[in-house]
Amino acid sequence: MCRLAMKTASEPFSPFSVLQAMEAMQEGYDGSGLGLLLRGLKFADYKYNAQDPILSGIAHTEEALARLDHIMDKAGFTLKYDHEYDVKKAMIEAQDRHKYILRVYKKPAAWSKLSTDQVEHELMLTRLALRADGEAHGNDLTAFSLWPDVVMAKEVGWPLDIGLALGLDSGRITSRICMAQGRQNTNYGINLYACHPFFIQGVATMTNGENTAFIPIKDWLTGRAYPGYIGYQSDSEVFAHILHYVTKQLKLPLATYKHVITPLKNEELTKHPQGDFLRGLRDACRRLIIDGPNAVIGTLPDETSMLVMDAKKMRPATVGGKPGEWAIASEMCGVDAMIPDRDRSKDFQPMREHTVIIPPDRQELQIWSQFDQLPIHQAA
Repeated sequence: MCRLAMKTASEPFSPFSVLQAMEAMQEGYDGSGLGLLLRGLKFADYKYNAQDPILSGIAHTEEALARLDHIMDKAGFTLKYDHEYDVKKAMIEAQDRHKYILRVYKKPAAWSKLSTDQVEHELMLTRLALRADGEAHGNDLTAFSLWPDVVMAKEVGWPLDIGLALGLDSGRITSRICMAQGRQNTNYGINLYACHPFFIQGVATMTNGENTAFIPIKDWLTGRAYPGYIGYQSDSEVFAHILHYVTKQLKLPLATYKHVITPLKNEELTKHPQGDFLRGLRDACRRLIIDGPNAVIGTLPDETSMLVMDAKKMRPATVGGKPGEWAIASEMCGVDAMIPDRDRSKDFQPMREHTVIIPPDRQELQIWSQFDQLPIHQAA
């Protein structure tokens, strides 16, 4: 198993506080990888415009960094801010790290006439071009994300050690959302792209568990011929791509995600007020049904957060907090560490039919049941 921790708050906080919370759950990961995703960013030494895309990744060599500069320049990006992590190299297990990349860019002037959807598509294609360039040169360039108001960092090692090694305890970077996953390497070789969270066009997920339906799901997604549905160094990456497919391509509400990955049984659909729609959705997306056990935590571009479980419920997760500040973790002690002054009697552990949603205003939890009516006119 892995361990997951996510905090969302109205006021920016240090990601290091979430890594400290990960220490409470350290028996659940083995140091083979830490992944971080931050949203709602604030920099101590730079006034950030949340519309500007941020590139996150690693240039493993000086040559890789030069190629990155060439690709971004040729695409028309203008560098506005180059964050220098306070790196303590002696604490990093891997020694082929020339530069950890966190760069803010101005979008190409040629994109000014593009629609929002077109800009998002071009950002995705640029990130994929950087990834492909790195893979073509012996994996010397890693590109985790290129998106407004998102920073990602991934590295091999123990969460707290990596946080200290990158200087995340300095307070130079804070955010309103921090997703963190400590990996236990059970299925694949150590690969930074295999470390959660997974990200595509503003959609991010991280998972504790395993997905034995991985191959048919991967095959179905890659069969869509959508350029972003690639990679799959981890069987959990499909959860992010399914969430992207449901919310960005089908344009369905977030609560529908649960109906796609773990649909209701026929006898349950017969009693549901939108049973005909949900039966059609299940049949159309049958290849996306997961086989757990899994707990999935996700975030969306508008800073909505969510938690779902599969029917087996063998990978626990708990959500707790108070208005303006909420946390989700694999273990209750993780929530305790992130928000110790909450009312614990209001903590919630979802059952197999639930989707827990924390809206962007962060005032209260929304708990959707698959037996509830969806807020969607197409399903009426």
